[in-house]
Amino acid sequence: MAEQGAGSNGSPRRSGRGINQIALVGRLARDPELRVTGEGTPRAWFVLAVPRTFASKDGERDADFINIVAWRQLATSVGEHLKKGRLVGVTGRLQVSQLETGNGGKRTSTEVVADQVIFLDAPRTAQESSSSLPAADSSG
Repeated sequence: MAEQGAGSNGSPRRSGRGINQIALVGRLARDPELRVTGEGTPRAWFVLAVPRTFASKDGERDADFINIVAWRQLATSVGEHLKKGRLVGVTGRLQVSQLETGNGGKRTSTEVVADQVIFLDAPRTAQESSSSLPAADSSG
């Protein structure tokens, strides 16, 4: 998509740059995974549950579960301070990669590479967390 606007002489201006920006607000679906790459770079990965703006036929609001990756100092902060259920805002860019599977096939990976993660609520106390979690389902 070309950027258009008027140049200084009034003629159309075009640029080859695209726009790849995303902003999300949602809750962590699970605790983040913080790892360090072979080169020593911290990497945090988490899934953000973002509620859809419309309800289904039965009145339920579905959510989209979006993979988020953060690098370096941001990754360390995410790994140290966030837990499942926390409300966060994420800004970043969408990245789509082709990955090779173990059997020689290919699959597509889509994730948001975070530039910023904003903590939008206070951490829960241990007592609040345990009392608000549903009982584990042992049926499998």
